[in-house]
Amino acid sequence: VQLQASGGGLVQPGGSLRLSCTASGKIFSINALGWFRQAPGKEREFVATITWGDGIPYYGDSVKGRFTISRDNAKNTVFLQMNSLRPEDAAVYYCAAGGWGDPKKNYVYWGQGTLVTVSS
Repeated sequence: VQLQASGGGLVQPGGSLRLSCTASGKIFSINALGWFRQAPGKEREFVATITWGDGIPYYGDSVKGRFTISRDNAKNTVFLQMNSLRPEDAAVYYCAAGGWGDPKKNYVYWGQGTLVTVSS
């Protein structure tokens, strides 16, 4: 499975961004397609994921109510709509595929990362 992420950039606090991730290859083999992020000096953090078959979303506690994940199966693409962005949301966001067993874990395919900067 290959993943291509896009949509990062600079946004002011309170603003919005939408990330996209398009998957190719053996997509039928994955359980979920989602996003993680890593800020400088911090560990990688689960952000959100969505099960590929039935579209069930899962969110990390820090983004619940602000971020929305969705998918377009026809285009093999998952979207992360990020609203009410905060400076602490700034990080490199990675698209990931896998999620067998626990949809928040067990990801083996990773995209190249897209940088989100939240600053005034």
